[in-house]
Amino acid sequence: MTIGICCDHAGFDLKEELKIFLQSKNIDIKDFGTHSKASMDYPDVAHPLAIAIENQEFNIGIAICGTGNGMAMSLNKHKGIRAGLAWNEDIASLIKAHNNANILVLPARFIDEEKAKAILTAWLDTEFEGGRHQKRIDKIPC
Repeated sequence: MTIGICCDHAGFDLKEELKIFLQSKNIDIKDFGTHSKASMDYPDVAHPLAIAIENQEFNIGIAICGTGNGMAMSLNKHKGIRAGLAWNEDIASLIKAHNNANILVLPARFIDEEKAKAILTAWLDTEFEGGRHQKRIDKIPC
């Protein structure tokens, strides 16, 4: 499995820690940046990640910024992207089980590294339930 990952300057440290965590689980990573704590604009990394998933280079991704909202807004402008913002494990499981979120968005300024790992694990370990939830997803315009 390969996962695309991106962040802005506020999410840089957390992204680097999550990369190590994922690699320890033998998960390959494509890092879309940013590659430092220098101030930058989150759409510059969100759009390339979304395009890669649209083009089926990867099935899933992770995006990190200060609140998570800027990333989620940018990512969800793309066809077939269902980016969900999660700040705890229950939300992470539900955005996968009910919304089939293909990008997990994390709010770096509101969670610590251990919480982020728990959220990521919950999201990765959850399967989409389909059924009535698929019917709802089908109503989201492409």
